[in-house]
Amino acid sequence: VQLQASGGGLVQAGGSLRLSCAASGSIFAINHMGWYRQTPGMQRELVATITSGGTTNYVDSVKGRFTISRDNAKRSVYLQMNSLKPEDTAVYYCNANLIQKWRDLGRDYWGQGTLVTVSS
Repeated sequence: VQLQASGGGLVQAGGSLRLSCAASGSIFAINHMGWYRQTPGMQRELVATITSGGTTNYVDSVKGRFTISRDNAKRSVYLQMNSLKPEDTAVYYCNANLIQKWRDLGRDYWGQGTLVTVSS
């Protein structure tokens, strides 16, 4: 199983970026999916999550600016980031809790990280 993230880059403050992450491999079902971010010397923090039913959750600092969505048919999760701020600069990681076989427990998988840089 692999998670492939894309969409990071350099953007000016106030701009927008859209991150994408697709899961591939032997997958029976996908539970929750999400995005986390990490800056040097800091712990990885949750940005947003979305359940298999579409319920979303956001860290307070991105509420109203970021939108998480998923396409179950494409096994993908997205993060639309608007009104970006310099403090949003980080490496963003996608996460998915996947079930590979029927009756198996879900297990967390991580993408490789994509760098988002917001200039002031």
